[in-house]
Amino acid sequence: MSNSLDPEQTIQEAYTERQTPNILITGTPGTGKTTLSQLASESTGLHHINVGELVKEKSLHQGYDQEFQSWILDDDKLVDELEETLSSGGNIVDFHSCEVFPERWFDLVLVLRTDNTILYDRLKDRGYLQKKITENIDSEIFQVILEEAKESYAAEIVVELQSNNIEDMQGNVARIEEWVETWKARTNEKDCQENLNTKH
Repeated sequence: MSNSLDPEQTIQEAYTERQTPNILITGTPGTGKTTLSQLASESTGLHHINVGELVKEKSLHQGYDQEFQSWILDDDKLVDELEETLSSGGNIVDFHSCEVFPERWFDLVLVLRTDNTILYDRLKDRGYLQKKITENIDSEIFQVILEEAKESYAAEIVVELQSNNIEDMQGNVARIEEWVETWKARTNEKDCQENLNTKH
């Protein structure tokens, strides 16, 4: 796993069929995934996909879990729904889990981390039941999402980012924008080189 969003460390050999990258922004609920995804989408021009909203809109679930106040995800329906869009590239996917997605979809996986006291207040402000707050705080303490990401994707594309305040958010947006520009430049350079080789 990379400790910083350094293009030199995180950019792998780009999939030739994608001209623009796919980024997954994941983390425990309340770490700021949707806000960062929206801001990064505006900054980079990549399309933001809020998986939680998509699951509700397209009924990509198996019903509602009253105890945990969440939809029971249908993995197969979700993957089928996103396959064509993600294969084309140019997306920022925002979801609290990451192991459901095929590894081939993403060029960068960002795991947001938030201090437990800050996270607790955010979840309480959302009106979460105490049981759900405790479950999510425990998940953050034990780095459940981070471990999931490290097990599901190549170590060099998984990056842990702090997400405690507005300064963190602004810095993360700027770093994502820089990463995307570098990725596009690398891909364009590779395409030009391939075209040159074809002509010779």
